[in-house]
Amino acid sequence: MKSCPICRRLFADDAGFCPVDGVALMAAADVAPELDPDDPRVGQHLADRYQVRRIVADGGMGRVYEALDLQAGRRVALKVLHNDVARDKVALERFKREYEISQLLPHEHIAEVYDFLKLADGTYALAMDFLEGEELRALLKRDKTVRPARLVRMLSQIAIGLDDAHRRQLIHRDIKPDNVYLCGTHEGDVVKLLDFGSVKDKSEGAKKLTVMGTTIGSPFYMSPEQAQGLDTLDARADVWALAAISYESLTRKVPFSGNNGPSILLAILTQDPVPASQVAREQDVPYPVPPTVDAVLTEAFAKDPSKRVATVGLLADRLGHAYGLQGSHRDWAYAPEQPLQESIDLALPELMRAKTVRGVEEADPFATVEADPFATTAMGGGVGGPVGHDKEGMSTGELQAVLAPKGPPVLLILGLVVGLAILFAAGVLAVFVLL
Repeated sequence: MKSCPICRRLFADDAGFCPVDGVALMAAADVAPELDPDDPRVGQHLADRYQVRRIVADGGMGRVYEALDLQAGRRVALKVLHNDVARDKVALERFKREYEISQLLPHEHIAEVYDFLKLADGTYALAMDFLEGEELRALLKRDKTVRPARLVRMLSQIAIGLDDAHRRQLIHRDIKPDNVYLCGTHEGDVVKLLDFGSVKDKSEGAKKLTVMGTTIGSPFYMSPEQAQGLDTLDARADVWALAAISYESLTRKVPFSGNNGPSILLAILTQDPVPASQVAREQDVPYPVPPTVDAVLTEAFAKDPSKRVATVGLLADRLGHAYGLQGSHRDWAYAPEQPLQESIDLALPELMRAKTVRGVEEADPFATVEADPFATTAMGGGVGGPVGHDKEGMSTGELQAVLAPKGPPVLLILGLVVGLAILFAAGVLAVFVLL
């Protein structure tokens, strides 16, 4: 490994100059980390293996460092839990689950976790693949929208990784722009899906936890069955979340909004989103959205999972076809982005003249009919509550009112409530949820 003598970043052996500082690189062994008086970990060797080089990022759960794996001779991201978080049994279990799932699911489009460590100071760390690029959330904050070819490539790569996870009965449950990482290359992004700590393992004999005060997922991207805490939740919850990301990437707006968690969940359960093509016109986005895309997203946002697009791969296929592309997501995932965009630009004028139709079979000339691998005869389970964006607590009656069917047909809640506790301190809703 090589290192920049100024910023201390690590680089591969074949690199010559630091792209940040423009200086010639040196052997990493000859560049000592710059010590940080506020963080004694910088410069230390953790677990007698990882030399901490510099601080990369801070978050509510922990701190991320760039480190040199002295045994493997590679650069890693070392994510260390804050001490108070490490004392939380539930947070620690989810943290460890990231490592466990990574060992079960090695994949080019899923960020790899190499190691789970208990440090000498009593806290815990993960050694992970060090990624160069940015989260989709950062891209959306800066550029507001994603051009269609980039979105199709992104969704196609995610589909390749997620469909593999789904075949193993692993449901991500927390897909959002923050957990989609884009590593830029000359031909387009290499996409990595992050944070499998919230995974629901539906395989036989899989470990489950009963957790107080934790709900899984981010309200803006939750499917109705996830919002209700239904135990029948399956891969189609991830399909919904990716449809929500696609909608936001094309229109600048999330499909379901509200002032807090409960109001967002109420919208998800009782409303249909405004067609993406209409929102795109109102927002004057640089890339118009054709009505053919509306038909795809309408099916992906079906309240009843049995009527939803069955797999992430099929969602990616239909979105690409809605933009006039031929082939499948496995073709587009690794095709250079610019030729894909040129194909879309050629097809777009005719697509924009199309009328919005109901049913993807009419909108998608390439659509194939597939049996629904997740078909069920009954819905059941417990009740979950909002997390993340909610600002106000709710009474038991208010919670039941939000989750009860009303307006348009909504999934019936047949299961009993697993447990419910309302905490008004700090205005946060807490519930018991079976993970």
